[in-house]
Amino acid sequence: MRAFSSWSGGKDSALAFYELSRKENIEVAALLTTTTEGYDRISMHGVRRDLLLEQVDSLGYPLEEIAIPQNCPNDVYERRMHQALKKHYRKGIRTVVFGDLFLQEIRDYREERMSRIGMHCLFPLWGKSTVELAHQFIDLGFRAVVACVDTTALSGEFSGREYDEDFIKDLPAEVDPCGENGEFHTFVYDGPIFSAPIQVRRGEKVLRDGRFCFCDLIQAGRASKAVM
Repeated sequence: MRAFSSWSGGKDSALAFYELSRKENIEVAALLTTTTEGYDRISMHGVRRDLLLEQVDSLGYPLEEIAIPQNCPNDVYERRMHQALKKHYRKGIRTVVFGDLFLQEIRDYREERMSRIGMHCLFPLWGKSTVELAHQFIDLGFRAVVACVDTTALSGEFSGREYDEDFIKDLPAEVDPCGENGEFHTFVYDGPIFSAPIQVRRGEKVLRDGRFCFCDLIQAGRASKAVM
């Protein structure tokens, strides 16, 4: 079976890819990522596209990149996703893998939309304990930095922190340790699925929409400054 692996650059998609890579009956055809036009960053996570490309190069798989406009209406998102996947459907790909954990409405949405194209979904992490997954991620040797924090759920001070045991220990009790409710997003820069670590440093923090605190992540050695 050939499949797309949905790739946000964060820990859940990395863990899903890890699980997928261990299955002998599934071949990863490409990574599937949405980026935002104008910002040139991974949608939602706010991570620079050049870091995404470094991840992809280290993983060694093709990238299917879907560019969407800023403040993208849902119908535009769905149309562009449909157009991108339909051409691969004609090449025999019928499966898309997602790293969702427990939000049933998100799973239902994905399955319904993929069925319109004639594809089905796999959720290798579905239903697993997010506490156990958080510790498993670290124990496997993955390393990640928190790229974005929703300050309605978590202090902006958590943005830019290493995603490690101390981070998990410091989380308020009501915050999911995997950030599945959107409390935070991560960028994975090392781990067992990469051929080499991604060299990254932390830049300035930016608060957008009075709510989301982004830590600008920059390729090590690069001094460029970009709008988030």
